[in-house]
Amino acid sequence: MGHINVDQGLIMHWAFNEGTGASALESVSQVQDDIQSIYNQAEFTELSGPQWRQGVTGSGLLFDGYSTSIAHSVNEENTKGEQEFLSALSIGVWLAPRSYDLGHQGKLTAIVNRHNMERKQGYLLGMFRHGSWSFQVGLEGGNWKELWSPEGYELPKNEWSYVNAVFDGNQGEIKLYLNGSEIASSAVPRGSRLLEAVDMDLLIGKNNQSSLLVEVFSLQMFSGIIDELKFYKRALSAEEVAASYQHVLNSAYGGVHPQVQYDQIKLDRTPLLTDRHRPQYHVSPPAHWMNEPHAPIYFDGQYHLFYQHNPLGPFFYHIHWGHWVSKDLVHWRDLPVALAPEKDQLAPDGIWSGSATYDADGLPVLFFTAGNDSASPNQSVALARSTYSQDEDSDLVQWVKHPEPLIVQKKGMGVFGDFRDPFVWKDEDGWYALVGSGVEGGGGAALAFASEDMLNWTYKGPFFEADILKFPYLGPIWELPVFLPLGADKDGQHKHLLLVSPVGKGADVEVFYWIGELDRHNLLFIPDQAEPELIDVGDFHFTGPSGMVDPKTGRKIIFTIAQGDRTSELEYQSGWAHNGGLPLSVYLREDGRLGIEPIQELQSLRGTKLLSFRDKSLAEANLSLRDVQGDMLEIQVELEPCSATQLGIKVRCSPDGEEETLLYYDFNENMLLADRTKTTLHPGEKGRGVQGGKLELLGENLKLHIYLDRSMVEVYANSLKSLTTRVYPSRKDAVGLEFWGDGEPLVKSVEIWNIQSIW
Repeated sequence: MGHINVDQGLIMHWAFNEGTGASALESVSQVQDDIQSIYNQAEFTELSGPQWRQGVTGSGLLFDGYSTSIAHSVNEENTKGEQEFLSALSIGVWLAPRSYDLGHQGKLTAIVNRHNMERKQGYLLGMFRHGSWSFQVGLEGGNWKELWSPEGYELPKNEWSYVNAVFDGNQGEIKLYLNGSEIASSAVPRGSRLLEAVDMDLLIGKNNQSSLLVEVFSLQMFSGIIDELKFYKRALSAEEVAASYQHVLNSAYGGVHPQVQYDQIKLDRTPLLTDRHRPQYHVSPPAHWMNEPHAPIYFDGQYHLFYQHNPLGPFFYHIHWGHWVSKDLVHWRDLPVALAPEKDQLAPDGIWSGSATYDADGLPVLFFTAGNDSASPNQSVALARSTYSQDEDSDLVQWVKHPEPLIVQKKGMGVFGDFRDPFVWKDEDGWYALVGSGVEGGGGAALAFASEDMLNWTYKGPFFEADILKFPYLGPIWELPVFLPLGADKDGQHKHLLLVSPVGKGADVEVFYWIGELDRHNLLFIPDQAEPELIDVGDFHFTGPSGMVDPKTGRKIIFTIAQGDRTSELEYQSGWAHNGGLPLSVYLREDGRLGIEPIQELQSLRGTKLLSFRDKSLAEANLSLRDVQGDMLEIQVELEPCSATQLGIKVRCSPDGEEETLLYYDFNENMLLADRTKTTLHPGEKGRGVQGGKLELLGENLKLHIYLDRSMVEVYANSLKSLTTRVYPSRKDAVGLEFWGDGEPLVKSVEIWNIQSIW
């Protein structure tokens, strides 16, 4: 090949070899460009700057998918804003994408661009759905030209690709190269010239014309690592492109294509560990967005829990299945995304909620809602199997989707177009599934299906529908049905628990439940009473239920989202949205009511015991409480009302009482309540007002089991109800506690522990 001087005609070059700091050098002009990133101006965490990672040569810059970008001002001699033309342009860059975009509004996720599509000016090199990619240019005469990667040449996730795009106006051609080889070309008229978008900055990692979601989040932003970005004002030859590729391989990798270590590209929770509002012993994604956790299953000594996840940022958008694993339901490890939308006819547009069960060989299988916007309805029930039997991957990292949907909604099968969140269980006769939907013209419903082989399913009709006229808050559609056996009551009747989450017009989006009996023959649920109950009386904080029977202990365990209750602006600034609630053990009490308690394994997180006493008046108890502070605490307290009508405890109190949250019980109204009127002085936070609901104590003392975890507050009262809420105090000294009540109540007992982080 001889010696090729590839850097002839080089006009811009970012080597990204800084490895630290919040700027990147463009070495031709010697301009230091600022790197935009939320970690440069985080309000609630320590400033850590953008994330640098191992590149193909030296370091590379990790783009987080929603806030990381670089704007470079192209200082051309032309200062009059007159039109500029290029007869040739070549771009070369090493990329390791972490996630693909949904393709909102047909726009490309920009790798690098300086373009205006309407005016047909400039150029855009970017990615699209499922890893396809394109180079697009505006030509003199108002012609916008697009050249796309052919089938089979998509850019793989979590792997390095060397990408080159060449516009050669004199020869009249545009070319794409992948890893040193030409993969696509297109003719343009000889003598064509590229029309520059002179009034725009060159953007790296962000589209010049990105879509805005909820007026806060710019879409079409690159997620992954970028390294060695070069621009030339000439057309590179095929030999030069191949030589550039080979040079990197030979310089550091012994002639072999470089690999990306997963730990270098994965979402990293480290920068968020210092966020003073982010829970530390509740399960959460490493960063970005989650909604409900789901599909809990125990296998080979470990518990697996999955969750609805947008890997591109802290907003609801392109849903994948995130994945955690745990030996004790308390300490969780982050695993790679388990299921992602792919270029197939099954679920190209989203992998929505579902559940897990075992196949005939006892191996775990995942049932999920397959999102396919080209189908009607756009949601069906699909299945994925682990590769455990081939590779004994005990973390169950790899999952293979069954190519066809298993259950496709037909007309007359619930409300057409609303058909999601399969909950599947197995017994000696086969497999059963509940799917969330509704009844046409009626209310929400769980639809029942049965199968003898797990692949072929028969519709059995509605499993249960409630009276929408009597209970309009149960809404027209139910999501996330969960069905668990509770065992026999005192009369020997076998009881079951049905949980649902209503949505749609008029729905109260909370977790409602009924206790009742299963008619196995007809696959119907018969509730003991028509009116549903709430497990949690906080307002829209305890949602998104899933559940399992723990094979190790026989317990029935449910999982939920703890909603963040923040504005999109604050979620943008924070880099995370939502977390899981504590796992709850639910059981049938002697009195026929549903018992709920946080799982016992949480006691393993107890650190120092800060306080323990019995039988004190309110005033004496508060003297003892004066020196106890914290935002990661477990508090167990029993309060005897005596003459009190209202009684409870203030948490997250500033010393002057300017900020505080009151958790209390009203004995006249039989209500468990949280008063957040003074929770925060921060003008951007939403959490205000009083939340709560009915709790019949039937003469018992008030027994509160409280978990504080930064912004999380969970109150469990007398093993009967929970109240989950959120607090975001503005003051760092809002860490005090104080008993509160009227009359002459007695503090029967108190125990308080520090709780340790699980991360």
